[in-house]
Amino acid sequence: MKYVNTSRTAIATVSAGLVSAALGMPLAALAQANPCAAGTPASSAANPCAAKNPCAAKASQRPAGYKPYQGARAELVAAGEKLFSDTRLSTNQLSCASCHTGYAAYNESFAQPYPHKVEMASGMYGMKQIHLDEMVQLCIVTPMAGKALDWKSKDLAALVAYMEEEQKGFKAHLAKTPSAAKNPCAVKNPCAAKNPCAAKR
Repeated sequence: MKYVNTSRTAIATVSAGLVSAALGMPLAALAQANPCAAGTPASSAANPCAAKNPCAAKASQRPAGYKPYQGARAELVAAGEKLFSDTRLSTNQLSCASCHTGYAAYNESFAQPYPHKVEMASGMYGMKQIHLDEMVQLCIVTPMAGKALDWKSKDLAALVAYMEEEQKGFKAHLAKTPSAAKNPCAVKNPCAAKNPCAAKR
């Protein structure tokens, strides 16, 4: 599998705000933290932070007749764990782990069974609900500004398998610290420094 390594600074500016919203943070909360978010006064056609990727929704939706790759569960989870930290999936030096290490930047809705509504997918692309494999693709294409994985690939199946385990861990984490996901300010956003468009304090 080939990854795109070229850095695209203009695209990278959208990363932080979208990653924070990727798995369900309410758009209102996101807007307060990110003046570049779509729908805020600061967003406009001239603002590269507000630009939407017209290909993201299509690339993130399951194709007709889709049948995911099947393999040994343990092998897929192990491979997915490596991909979770692999910046080669992006074009802006981000990986899934850049924002989600230690269950950071997940909203409480991540604990819900998929498919379910996710604010980023709904608000930006009109997707009323989304499957976990579609969410993985959307995160790669939008916050990480990468290329969607082949739907039949082992890599996609591996990331989905690992995210299923991540979701189990998040549920346990949420049970111990229920206030963490409800308060978007409780955990510092590790991606904020990567976003020059983030609100200055």
